[in-house]
Amino acid sequence: MRLLDWCALTLFFVLPASAGLKNSDCLDCHSDKTLIITNAAGRAVSLFVDEAKLKASAHKTNACISCHADVTVKHPDDNVPLKPVNCAICHERQTESYNASVHGLALKAGHADAATCQDCHDSHEILPPNLPASPLHYSHLAQTCGACHEQEVKDWAASVHGKAMAAGVRDAPTCTDCHSEHRITGLKNAAPEVSAEVCSRCHASERINTMYNLPADRVTTFFQSYHGLAAQYGSTMAANCGSCHGYHKILPSKDPDSTINRAHLVQTCGKCHPGADEKFAGGRIHVDIASARAASGREGLGVQINSWVRQIYLILIFATIGGMFVHNFLLFVRKVAARYRVAVRPVMRMSLAQRWQHFVLAASFIVLAVTGFALKFPESGLARAMGSSEPFRRWTHRIAGVVLLLVGLWHLIYLLSSKEGRRLVVDLFPVKKDVTDVWCQVRYLLGWSTEKPRIGRFGYAEKMEYWAVIWGTIIMGATGLMIWFKIDVTRFLPRWFVDVALTIHYYEAILACLAIVVWHFYHVIFDPDVYPLNPACWDGHVSEEWQKHEHPLDQPAATSAKAPAPKPELSPK
Repeated sequence: MRLLDWCALTLFFVLPASAGLKNSDCLDCHSDKTLIITNAAGRAVSLFVDEAKLKASAHKTNACISCHADVTVKHPDDNVPLKPVNCAICHERQTESYNASVHGLALKAGHADAATCQDCHDSHEILPPNLPASPLHYSHLAQTCGACHEQEVKDWAASVHGKAMAAGVRDAPTCTDCHSEHRITGLKNAAPEVSAEVCSRCHASERINTMYNLPADRVTTFFQSYHGLAAQYGSTMAANCGSCHGYHKILPSKDPDSTINRAHLVQTCGKCHPGADEKFAGGRIHVDIASARAASGREGLGVQINSWVRQIYLILIFATIGGMFVHNFLLFVRKVAARYRVAVRPVMRMSLAQRWQHFVLAASFIVLAVTGFALKFPESGLARAMGSSEPFRRWTHRIAGVVLLLVGLWHLIYLLSSKEGRRLVVDLFPVKKDVTDVWCQVRYLLGWSTEKPRIGRFGYAEKMEYWAVIWGTIIMGATGLMIWFKIDVTRFLPRWFVDVALTIHYYEAILACLAIVVWHFYHVIFDPDVYPLNPACWDGHVSEEWQKHEHPLDQPAATSAKAPAPKPELSPK
């Protein structure tokens, strides 16, 4: 529609002035090979148009007035020069990219000699870049860009890239492979990670590295180095690939003219590290275990020693910290067990049936969370820890999901069929007092009141958790089954139902996991009154003091249960 609007406006304003104006009228003058003008930059520009080449170009169906919309029958006698052709009328996206390039920005800044569309594509003999005759064909790019960037092209031609291109290696990078096509980017003053990403397109490619016998670790070892780590964390001063290897005249280290040749390393490093000497410049950037083993000589000995020290420290760290962890974990378990053995906990909070349901629910939830996020992020360490087997993660996730639904069904039957279950529903059902308890708790936590809310068997915190679990089980179960049996679902519902179910499933999982960590774990683990764990989930009992403090209105029912007899503590003697 935008193109049609432009055409309509062009016809409206131009046709009266250019009525009867044909290509042949323009060629009366522009077929003269000597027709030349000087542009604003002082460069001589030929106005000769080869009719045969025009008819063979990509614009062969266009008339002159299609591009030169401001031409009239009075031209050139009126001495009014034609305006530059507006390529955006047909090539809007490409023009937007060009306007953001170094060329487009330079033109906007008033540099009349900045490259325009015609400088690269030609004015009339415009050919697709895949044709050998096109100035943008990869074999001619150096010549085309060299019209303005003469020294850069000379440096490129002398580099490993230019020599490879001259030898017929098509994979060798040309100007547009590094600087892009329309949105031409300058890389000398670019952020370090930009330059590294440009070089990574080839030097991190397994196909190119394998085909041309190039080292496969150049990119990974750079990012593991000080420079690479600094670049990843936002440093704009860290050295990038071009800082050491050069930007256009990139040569192998054995070449005497290379910036990374041993004879020039001090000078190269000294650009960023004033005072660098030969010993400093002798350090290696691209180092890994494989290169260390392959190294030889005095420098290789240093790399070998560095590798050995790294491995010794890894073993030392694992053995020392691992031993400390095992020691303290066993000590922690013994002390907690001793505390619970001597503690008097006469109040029954969870029956055996409830504890089993809680255990199965917790186990299935943990498995679902781990396998679910491993499926969502297959490149994560969590996925790799599970063997990076997608079928294993998928089926483990599904089995855990079925277990979760079965324990939910078990709980529903328990609520309907047992007196204990029916009482649980009544006690967990929200009532008006819960609202006043919330307000009372807010006032207490903010210091506006010294009185805590008096809670019965279950307060607003337990009720919120319980009904959130019910809601989450239904939502996760329904959406999970839709994702699992998506083929069957799409027989009755549009495909976007499955997409919505996947979104709900993912974000509901995040919500559930965060709620467990932030809310549930605090009340049953990190609350100072119960740390390191509320024992009710293990044997069902809590202390009388805790019960009176947390659930003062539930004393008669709570103290009616028998407490397990505490085991005597053994004397150290």
